[in-house]
Amino acid sequence: MTRLADSLIIFIARLALSIIFLWGGAMKLLGYAGFIGYLQTKNVPSVHIVAPIVVAIELLGGILLVIGARTRTVGLVLAVYALLTAVLGHDFWDITDVALQQDAVMHFWKNVAIAGGLLLLLVTGAGRASIDGMRAPRGGLRG
Repeated sequence: MTRLADSLIIFIARLALSIIFLWGGAMKLLGYAGFIGYLQTKNVPSVHIVAPIVVAIELLGGILLVIGARTRTVGLVLAVYALLTAVLGHDFWDITDVALQQDAVMHFWKNVAIAGGLLLLLVTGAGRASIDGMRAPRGGLRG
């Protein structure tokens, strides 16, 4: 593939990965009281501190993925966040209701898959169609 095609595919991947964070962050913000209640059911300590941090991570991380700024760092941070969310938020091993357990298993592995995609961004970077790409030095002759 050409560098242009590679960059286009990486851009599409960044957009696809950003959707889950932008949507999730927006829904948490719009239903903030419900989100606080959910965190309390998961026995999260200091929910009034954790909740705004979670919303900020999702919204800011999603925006940074879209524009391709600090993509390697954002990819690592969001991958760790996705794995923590999988373990702490989709703890299927503690669920006895079969239907709820199956739902939690699916969300657990979805988060693991998202973390995998984000780790690929850690390796590939944002591609040329990004802020990171515009900042990167170009090869070839300089005029």
